[in-house]
Order: sequence, then C-alpha cells, then structure tokens
Amino acid sequence: MIKTILFKLILGLYFLAWSPLLLVGLVSKRLNDFLVKTCAAGVLWVARLVCGIKYAVHYPPREENGVPAMPNGNYRLDGKAIIAAKHMSILEIAILSKVVPNSFFIVKREIMWIPVYGWAFWRMGLVPVNRTRGKTNMNKLAAKVAKKIMDGQILIIFPEGTRAKPGQRIPLRRGLLYIAHQLKLPILPVGTDAGKFWPKHGRVHSGTANVYFEPLLPCNASLDEISEAINRHSA
Repeated sequence: MIKTILFKLILGLYFLAWSPLLLVGLVSKRLNDFLVKTCAAGVLWVARLVCGIKYAVHYPPREENGVPAMPNGNYRLDGKAIIAAKHMSILEIAILSKVVPNSFFIVKREIMWIPVYGWAFWRMGLVPVNRTRGKTNMNKLAAKVAKKIMDGQILIIFPEGTRAKPGQRIPLRRGLLYIAHQLKLPILPVGTDAGKFWPKHGRVHSGTANVYFEPLLPCNASLDEISEAINRHSA
C-alpha cells in the first residue's frame, strides 16, 4: 500500500511540474502536441521507476510459414483504421499514445475542464462528447473525426465508454459502429491487461502490462465480434 501511495504522490507532483510547460505549449499546436506526448511517455517512466511496471506490445502475425498472408479485403490502401481499445487504466492510454504517435482520442467533455491539461487536450485536437444531454449528434461527430483522419491522424476510441476491472466485460457503445460505417474504416481491436498492474482503484502491482493488437475487422463487424476480439487477450 505504501508503494501505491508513493506512486500517486510522485505522479501528482510529476503532473504539477509539467503544468507550466503545457501552458507555454498552448501558443503552438506542434509544441503542445510534442509536450503532451512527452508527458505521456514520462508517465510510463514513472510507473516503471516507482512501481516496477513495464509494458510489452504484441502485434498479430502478418505471415504464416514465411508466406505473406493473402489480402482479406479489410486492409485499405492508405492503411487507415479505427483503433477500438479495451480501457482499464491510464497505463494503456500512455502506451497507445507512444506507439501510435499520430493518434487522437474521443473523450468525455468533462476531461476538457481539467485546468491546464484539459486546455492542452483541446489544443491537441481531442474530440469531446457530451453524454449528459442524451443522444450525441453522431453526424457532427463523424464529420470531425473524418477531417482529422484526412489530415493523417488515427482515431483511438474506447468503445466500452469507461474503465473496466480485470475480468469485466462491458457492453460496447454503438457509436463506434456508426463512425466505422460512415467513414468506411476497418476496426483494429486492441486488448490489454493493464488493469492488473494499475487499476482504477486499489493497489498498483509490479510486472509487465501487455497491449495486444488483434487482426483487423471490417467496418460492418458486429459489436459481439469486436467485443470478442478486444477481450480475447485482455485480463
């Protein structure tokens, strides 16, 4: 428990120390993006230094017996896809931010209200949604996402809508399907066991957190198929 308290204290001081830099970074989007990404990478360093939490990223095989896999119709020539990830911890957010450097997230509107960090996220171009007013204007949301994807960015979305505990399966929200259908983008499921090491509540534990990139699914995949892929290797 002492390790957990120490970790949260050091992490709080770390975020506080970054606040002045992020304020300066607001003057330039390029500088702001670099500082936010660097801050996220630093979170991984703090987790490893204080708690002994490492991470490993796993990708699906592209070849079998040395023979390249045949195209299956899911791959776009431009390589674009929507990353649909299991959400268990701040840890996998930091990992995905590092391994997918040109990414952006759809987040709760309240995230943008966090002093300094919320402003930096807004400057970075994270897309907020207001869940308190009933149905989201999906057409407007899809248009915002489409513009960013045309600019070369990659959408990362947490279709469960909240952080899950290890072993917990939360029904996926249908917004993912709407965006995928509208933009004709395949879906790249991502699983994780990060909640075993850095849970939403409770103690942190040392070890190696894993992030699993699963094989692509077509844009017309069902929520059950996506959920099965996301949870295939998740804790």
